[in-house]
Amino acid sequence: MGNVPTTVKHCLSYEQLIQDYPWLRRWLQEEKVGVVQPASDDSTITGHEYPEFVKIVEVGPRDGLQNEKEIVPTGVKIQLIDMLSRTGLPVIEATSFVSSKWVPQVAKRLFEMGCCEISLGDTIGVGNPGSMFKMLQSVMKEVPTSALAVHCHDTYGQALPNILTALQMGVCVVDSAVAGLGGCPYAQGSSGNVSTEDVLYMLHGMGIETGVNLAEVIEAGDFICNALCRKTNSKVGQARGRTL
Repeated sequence: MGNVPTTVKHCLSYEQLIQDYPWLRRWLQEEKVGVVQPASDDSTITGHEYPEFVKIVEVGPRDGLQNEKEIVPTGVKIQLIDMLSRTGLPVIEATSFVSSKWVPQVAKRLFEMGCCEISLGDTIGVGNPGSMFKMLQSVMKEVPTSALAVHCHDTYGQALPNILTALQMGVCVVDSAVAGLGGCPYAQGSSGNVSTEDVLYMLHGMGIETGVNLAEVIEAGDFICNALCRKTNSKVGQARGRTL
């Protein structure tokens, strides 16, 4: 958490998260995940085993911007990618999606074709921890957990708990988009990808390494939001903005 701006540390407390995500308190209780109040930098979530390191795949420059009504200038895209490349993000690209009933078969076919990583996407954001668990349970019968990633949109505010469920099941690759950019061109009204800032804040707070500098991702999010003349979809970005 050393690279998190002080303003974010103060604003995104446990109480603030409960206020922003009303379902979080009950979900944590039902999952029997003990939450240590953030009185110190050593606060962690216990009760489940989590990966020590999670690879973040940044999908904002393509998947995030493809849903924009106006064409984003090439120079803006290049500058965004350049800024993101300095944050420590190991991968900057995008994924695709398919009907959920075909996920296990398609995942198995891709794996057999030699794909080393298969990203399972909820691109309209209607999934929840229960459906995420069932989908991963089915897919893991066909494909090794080490070859899987998750790609969650936040239409119903379920992206972070869905990711948490995936982490509990051993998945250690997560797709996200700076500032929560994106949507689904095939599902009007669906919101953007889960924001990279929010995912990083959650992971770092759990003591999970990512190798990514949150402060620099926030800066990249500010840049693209200013270029698009819109507010960020990131809760971290919004909290930071309220303190400036």
